[in-house]
Amino acid sequence: MHQGDTPHPAPRPDADPPRPRTVPPPPATADRTLLSALDRAARAAAHRAPHPCPCTATPPAPAPADPTVPHPADPTAPPPHPAVPAPPAQAASPARPVVLADRGDGTVVRHGAAVAKAHPADSDRAALAVRLAVAAHPALRAVLLPPLAPTARQTHGRPVTCWPYGTPVDAAAPEAVPWAEAAVLLALLHRARPEPAALPGPLPPMRGPAKAARAVARMRAAGPHPAAGPVLRAWAGLPEWVRAEAPCAPGARTALCHGDLHLGQLVRHPAGSGPWRLIDVDDLGYGEPAWDLARPAAWHGCGVLGPEEWSRFLGAYRAAGGPAVPAAGDPWPALDVPARALAVQTAATAVAKAVAAERALDEVESAVVDACARMTEVPQCRSGRPAQ
Repeated sequence: MHQGDTPHPAPRPDADPPRPRTVPPPPATADRTLLSALDRAARAAAHRAPHPCPCTATPPAPAPADPTVPHPADPTAPPPHPAVPAPPAQAASPARPVVLADRGDGTVVRHGAAVAKAHPADSDRAALAVRLAVAAHPALRAVLLPPLAPTARQTHGRPVTCWPYGTPVDAAAPEAVPWAEAAVLLALLHRARPEPAALPGPLPPMRGPAKAARAVARMRAAGPHPAAGPVLRAWAGLPEWVRAEAPCAPGARTALCHGDLHLGQLVRHPAGSGPWRLIDVDDLGYGEPAWDLARPAAWHGCGVLGPEEWSRFLGAYRAAGGPAVPAAGDPWPALDVPARALAVQTAATAVAKAVAAERALDEVESAVVDACARMTEVPQCRSGRPAQ
């Protein structure tokens, strides 16, 4: 998707993926047993944190009784003086469990300063273990939020990991979205070169293309929809490596990649005022670094992300030495194919959700589908990337 292929309507501040800014109640179909187990895991992790959650606090001891003051239970005691109201009862304010997400790709419960995530039952346990170890690696401490525990536990047949809670991006403040900070984090991740012997491994491939392929499969399974045709045609015109049907060709650029960047993958830690960190390492791995820039690029190409935000994101990535695009000049030869793939993934997900909810596509979803309809087959060179 080239920058000039689509018009740029006014950007929608609510066009970003949903984020846990407000927490809805869990769906009626949620596995309550699993949610309770996740709460116990998060509670245990919170209690082991350097600053335990409030539910560990001990209520203060009552003040010694004053023999000159009648006991409240004394029926002969006069009522409290109206100018001196009785003090409220002192008690600890326990941290309550909160369901942050309950989807097929993960269920997340927060308890105080800790978060427990149940990964899908069919997760590759060995690959997840390596990704956890990479997230905990000291060389990436300024980029990735490290887990609270180095290994996953098994709960109800699903691997469960525990993490510190961080403050997410505020969807109500689009002017404060940390596009530049996200770009710098990606550049640092892509440039990371820990000693091979020290980096856990072998690190699996970045799962971005596999995730795009799953989105298209989900749309196919959802049932017929008028928008499915252009989305499938755009998908068929992409190179095999983008469709997860072939590995990247020899000689292709590879770097440590996040694999699923969006604004919901950014949190401040410590919560409130700490620096931004990337979360969710389920798709972390070696791969084409342009993939991590592809979602903002696709949104920009579809007119969802405005030129100022895109310029701030791209400029910060380049200034931080990110290797996915040239340091100057046109970035689109490097971004075109991954951006097309992310546009297809976004459109396929939107269509599947619209079919399931029996609703029409909204304005942003329609813009992404329209972008797919304007795509033509990508000319390929031997590396599987667009011909320059």
